[in-house]
Amino acid sequence: MSRMPVRKYRPFPPVHLPDRRWPSEVLARAPRWCSVDLRDGNQALVDPMGPDRKRALFETLVAAGFQEIEVGFPAASRPELDFVRELIEERRIPEHVTIQVLTQAREPLVRRTFEAIRGARRAVVHLYNSTSELQRRVVFGKDRAGVLAIAVEATRLARELAAGMPETEVTLEYTPESFTGTELDFAVEICAAVMDAWGATPERKVILNLPATVEMSTPNVHADQVEWFLRHCPGRERYALSIHPHNDRGTAVAAAELALLAGADRVEGTLFGNGERTGNVDLVTLAMNLFSQGIDPGLDLRDLDALVAAAERATRIPVHPRHPYAGRLVYTAFSGSHQDAIKKGFAALRRAGGARWEVPYLPIDPADVGRSYEAVIRVNSQSGKGGVGWVLEEHGGLRLGREELQAFAAVVQRRTEERGSALAPEEILALYQGTRPGAASDEGRAPGAPPTRAA
Repeated sequence: MSRMPVRKYRPFPPVHLPDRRWPSEVLARAPRWCSVDLRDGNQALVDPMGPDRKRALFETLVAAGFQEIEVGFPAASRPELDFVRELIEERRIPEHVTIQVLTQAREPLVRRTFEAIRGARRAVVHLYNSTSELQRRVVFGKDRAGVLAIAVEATRLARELAAGMPETEVTLEYTPESFTGTELDFAVEICAAVMDAWGATPERKVILNLPATVEMSTPNVHADQVEWFLRHCPGRERYALSIHPHNDRGTAVAAAELALLAGADRVEGTLFGNGERTGNVDLVTLAMNLFSQGIDPGLDLRDLDALVAAAERATRIPVHPRHPYAGRLVYTAFSGSHQDAIKKGFAALRRAGGARWEVPYLPIDPADVGRSYEAVIRVNSQSGKGGVGWVLEEHGGLRLGREELQAFAAVVQRRTEERGSALAPEEILALYQGTRPGAASDEGRAPGAPPTRAA
């Protein structure tokens, strides 16, 4: 018997979908991206962003190619409202960018939200209320009819307020909050009622956003939920389907990819996954996964180091060195066998002319995201002759014979073991110069024929 209190928890119920289609689909294009860094990401910070950090991050998101950006919850606080007004009044929103603002489905908040966006060319008003069975029962004490009425009344008010602001093109986004904990038939019922209350048409679509506010199931079950919803929600031509995965189970990226296979059009998330609790889905990883499959991600990620630096300044949270694609060590090999394979892969790439990327252990070319090759191989006590040979060839233009390379690699290993850390390329070159015949060295002399310069 396990010592863990497993009886407190129940498995998430599967969706009955025996003829599910998403496993046979293939991702062929990028979704619509919506960054929620300035709202969902900001509310997750111990030290929330002030106006300067928000402004800098907004500009970073625009430069990266985001065309939909949730900029705040203006009815929640004065700083949130002031930032939205600053963007609009100082004309900081490029013409191709649409701002998005969040509000609960409560009359005073909806009214303040519309006042906040007055004067904008376009805006998405993101309306939400809690629909999950647990929150209906424990938090609000309302039945389905009561929760549905809240959503419909707020939508009618939003429609009325939008009609009074003809200078602003308003798109309604509706979120049945905690979709993952909402009965699927009720999620469909309330979303259909909101579309009718808004008067959605193919020309005036709403965005229906299905958030994994808490990630409760395996990614395949989440994909089943999305496909079931799409099959049963009427008027597919009247809405775009958005997803908003969180990372409570650590599988938000997989859940998002499978939800896209299931038919979702749009993804809301954040740079490097910053968000409540364990975070939102990481849009950089999602986009880079597409890129690695030869699909245009629709975002400009050619300088990931600059994007990391901007995100770290804004959030004051470091990006982990092993973070997919963006971590400072993710293209670096310490293992001798990995280093040897990478070295041979680069040699084969040069012989083939480099038209198609094929290098073992490197799923993409580091240069495509602004990384140099200098840190691809780092030599420490776990490295072998392949790594040492790479450094000598790439940084010193030296190609050693097999026996001399083996002998010198042993010298390098002894030095790294003594230091307990990696050696920089210039240190390895200096060590080699000190072990050449005729040079005095504490390590002795490296035997073998003199090296030849690499072609």
